[in-house]
Amino acid sequence: MITPHLTSLPFGITCIDTGLIRPRMAAAYLLQHNGKAAIIETGATSTVPRVLNALRNRDVAAEDVLYVIPTHVHLDHAGGAGALLREFPNARMIVHPRGARHLIDPAKLWAGSVAVYGEQKLEQAYGRPVPVAEERVVDAPDGFELDIAGRVLRFLDTPGHARHHFSVYDDMSRGFFSGDTFGISYRETDSAQGAFIMPTTTPVQFDPPAWHASLDRYLTFKPQRMFLTHFAMVEGIEALAGHLRRALDDYVAIALRLKDEGARFVKLKSALLQHALDGLRTHRCPLPEPALRGLLDMDMDLNAQGLEVWLKSQ
Repeated sequence: MITPHLTSLPFGITCIDTGLIRPRMAAAYLLQHNGKAAIIETGATSTVPRVLNALRNRDVAAEDVLYVIPTHVHLDHAGGAGALLREFPNARMIVHPRGARHLIDPAKLWAGSVAVYGEQKLEQAYGRPVPVAEERVVDAPDGFELDIAGRVLRFLDTPGHARHHFSVYDDMSRGFFSGDTFGISYRETDSAQGAFIMPTTTPVQFDPPAWHASLDRYLTFKPQRMFLTHFAMVEGIEALAGHLRRALDDYVAIALRLKDEGARFVKLKSALLQHALDGLRTHRCPLPEPALRGLLDMDMDLNAQGLEVWLKSQ
């Protein structure tokens, strides 16, 4: 049976299109090894049925899921953690030490997300996060290692997008589950040149020097691939890291140029969108500009909000 929201990748990894907001925007990953499994990224509460469907499709029993692993606590990455753990009796949640308390008691996380998205949109698209029982939470500091039936995952603290962000290195695939720290790359923007990568500066913890340092750490592993939450697997990592570095520097320059402007948010969003459109034109993206504007509108809105917050600290 064809399941359009599931993509089989090498090394026992399945990319799950959670269906959040639109198709091919937010992924979760099912990692299987020696009869055991882990879920990396969770989607939101509203998308948990998609993840559970993926397990049924791959014949994974609920009791064989050992870990639920959100890379950071933003709702598109961790919102479904509590609801998923209710379904997996033997699973524990692995989370960044800075993020654990926000999933044990998600009230502050929810309030912060409401400030960014608006409550009605959050309720409809994301659903409220379910609290995670504290005894099922395992903090994963920098250097933490996890063994899944003989398969080792290594955890790196990778701030830049958020301070509560780790990335997960899988020795077997020579790849990182990178959350948002390796940017976003939608498959609709692929061209003959490959993938097109962009930063995501969602409020409120954009930190350019920390982000560059995180990219440096990635490359010391010589990774062959990245498993992006937004969206799916990309390869050619060294070249993409270079593109992402330049885009981060461009974002900083754009923000500083507009720092003292009136109607700053509107100008920031417009400049960021134009930056992406110019890059995609050079990339020879096959989508027409109106389709690209629709595809990127929400991201550029969030990126402009994040840069607004960052500018207040400059």
